[in-house]
Amino acid sequence: MAKKKAFYRKDTRPAREVNVSTKVQTNKVKTKVNGGVFIYTGAISAAELAKTIDVPVSEIIKFLFLQGKMITINTILDDELIGLVCLQFGFDFQKKIIVAAENFEDVEIIDDASKLKPRAAVVTIMGHVDHGKTTLIDAIRNSRLVDAEVGGISQEIGAYQKEVRGQKITFIDTPGHEAFTAMRSRGASVTDIVVLVVAADDGVMPQTIEAIDHAKAAGVPIIVAINKMDKAGADPMRVKNELMAQNVLLEEFGGDVIAVEISAKKKTNIDGLMEAIILVSEMKELKANPDRFAMGTVLEAKLDKNEGPKATLLVQNGTLRESDFLVAGTSYGKVRRMTNEFRKTLLEAAPSTPVSVIGLSEVPLAGDRFMAFSQESEAREIALKRKRIKEARDRNLSGGASLDDLFNRIHEGEVQTLNIIIKADSTGSAEAVKSSLDKLSNDQVKINIVRATSGAITESDVLLASASKAIIYGFNVRPSAITRAKAEEEKVEIRLHRIIYALIEEIQAAMKGMLAPTMVEKITGQAEIRRLFKVSKIGNIAGCMVIDGSIHANSKIRIIRDGIVVYEGKISSLQREKDNAKEVKSGFECGILIENYNDVKESDIIEGYEMVVEK
Repeated sequence: MAKKKAFYRKDTRPAREVNVSTKVQTNKVKTKVNGGVFIYTGAISAAELAKTIDVPVSEIIKFLFLQGKMITINTILDDELIGLVCLQFGFDFQKKIIVAAENFEDVEIIDDASKLKPRAAVVTIMGHVDHGKTTLIDAIRNSRLVDAEVGGISQEIGAYQKEVRGQKITFIDTPGHEAFTAMRSRGASVTDIVVLVVAADDGVMPQTIEAIDHAKAAGVPIIVAINKMDKAGADPMRVKNELMAQNVLLEEFGGDVIAVEISAKKKTNIDGLMEAIILVSEMKELKANPDRFAMGTVLEAKLDKNEGPKATLLVQNGTLRESDFLVAGTSYGKVRRMTNEFRKTLLEAAPSTPVSVIGLSEVPLAGDRFMAFSQESEAREIALKRKRIKEARDRNLSGGASLDDLFNRIHEGEVQTLNIIIKADSTGSAEAVKSSLDKLSNDQVKINIVRATSGAITESDVLLASASKAIIYGFNVRPSAITRAKAEEEKVEIRLHRIIYALIEEIQAAMKGMLAPTMVEKITGQAEIRRLFKVSKIGNIAGCMVIDGSIHANSKIRIIRDGIVVYEGKISSLQREKDNAKEVKSGFECGILIENYNDVKESDIIEGYEMVVEK
């Protein structure tokens, strides 16, 4: 009982610092020249820059043209172009961020060095499927996830801490590279170290390469855990050579990446891996100020049917306390309860501590930044302003890129880089497509291949495309319905081809400004086969129930069996109650005869579709 009273002791810590001014300021971009220094607060047009520094806009356009940058007077200039122009015309330049509560994630917090204290390293474990990520997590925290024996640890939080030699390490359980990329695409940087798990008997695989790509793109140091050293076919040298081929330079070959040989199943050399993590974290000298209002990132969130919006937060700076008022993304609320991975209630959470929180007004998104405030009215007002800003931004921006957008930008005279992700049915095809596209770059458009691999188009590809503003090209592969939905959500364009020349000609046409109207597939309806009727000289007639949309006579169809397309063709005959029908709508029965195909089975789905011009 004494320990319990001590745990719930009254908070006696000193008052915390406020991170940013909560006085709401205007978001309008401001520019001025002060003592030969051009001062600006955001992206501006060439015309506005010319007016502020009193230089003819034609001179700015001419200068940038000679630098290979084709712009117009209305082109919005980024920081690099603003700097080039200012230096050319004799000005220094300085960007000032408007310190306002509604954009707290954009404000760089500079703490007094005397108030900084060491914090735990935040580690994410990544790697190829079946290479032992989950088994390694089990070995680290002595749980039995693989056998569904959670050892008293709640799996809802998705993060946990481990103490090694008196130092804490925070591990984030991501459901794959998707979560890692989703957080990065929203500007969140939550991971200090990535542990890359590679099986010693399997080597570097496609998802291993994906993990390397994501870690490098985020600028996060990698520690390689060569797993399954207990297996007979273990060949760590092969793994190291394959990693070298992916530009992962290990220490023993003169690089700076630590490799540790382990067996997660036998729990061999796990201490060595922990020591490597501590060594890298000590080299990074990770520190934070615990005596300020908390700031951090949403790792995951969901709507709990009993407790309402529930979010897993990673405190990155400051201390989060029970009864603090939070703004997370566009949601706000009071911390009603805060628990750790053991479901133990906490009064406060220091930097690098993952916690599960309830009390928010709505479910935030993974990767959203959060901040604590002292007053509920402040949190509510800031959340509403952030929501309005987000709605305005969503109306004008898209996550990925599109060929139509590329054409419009070329037409306006802007130099563009077209980022492309290639997924093909084989590695050879992917390399062939990549090689062909590399040759298409010209003075106006540079083709940048973000990734070129074999395999189906996945959600990971969509999120990487969203983060890098890329178009996904599929060559002889198709995305699943879930992947398509994710692409629509992230506004990423997926274009599919079966002929390499058609793919190349499409990009060439877009680069020349001659992009033809896009034909897209529109699903008209689905019918489920409930019964088969065998008719001599005709074949099998499928007795169907239309379960979605409507089925049209002479429609193009595909037959789907257990989620796989087994045939594509046309409807030969559509009947409704012995009469020929032009259309049968959802909820009605019908008979369908497939043209030139007789191998239909009960429970097959007949999906009707048509090709229409994309609007």
